Amino acid sequence: MNFFYKVNENIRMNDGMSMNKLSKSFSGLGISMMLLAVMMINPQTSVSGPLINAKALDGTEISSRTLAGKAYIVNFFASWCPPCRQEIPDMVELQEKYGKDGFTFIGIGFRDEEQSINDFIWEYGINYPVMIGDQAMISTFGDYIPGGLRAIPVSFVIGRDGSLITVAKGFQSREALEQLILRALETDEQRAGAVR
Repeated sequence: MNFFYKVNENIRMNDGMSMNKLSKSFSGLGISMMLLAVMMINPQTSVSGPLINAKALDGTEISSRTLAGKAYIVNFFASWCPPCRQEIPDMVELQEKYGKDGFTFIGIGFRDEEQSINDFIWEYGINYPVMIGDQAMISTFGDYIPGGLRAIPVSFVIGRDGSLITVAKGFQSREALEQLILRALETDEQRAGAVR
């Protein structure tokens, strides 16, 4: 396995993100070159997850600061999306199972109405924070996906250290979601050992 393959694998396991895309995410070539140099010294370097700073529909403040030390999955969904409707019940069950371990899902309504999302929360018994995604939030998360955030469901898996572990596009089975949660709950050392 060559060096650049390992770097790409560490940056984005599910998404196939290239160094070219990573470079476009930064505002200057100098920063990109500095990041590349750091990764050459330490190929285990991770990419920080998208920053969050919003209020959930229940009034709870959700921010990267309040989530520090927690593993979480940010799931973009909509009440009108059939695959989303299919995976939400598993997310509710898994939230119940892993919430005590320092994990949470965060739902972000994608191009949906607040009343529809509130009805959806009630209908499915969603037991984790949910917010409505505005264009700024969609753009922020979209920067981590080649071509931007255009289709749902999509889940951003964030480790306890705030690093983006992977982006899972499309419907995820209960088993796949559980594996993503377990990866998010791993420590930095455990993840580094798995990559070597």
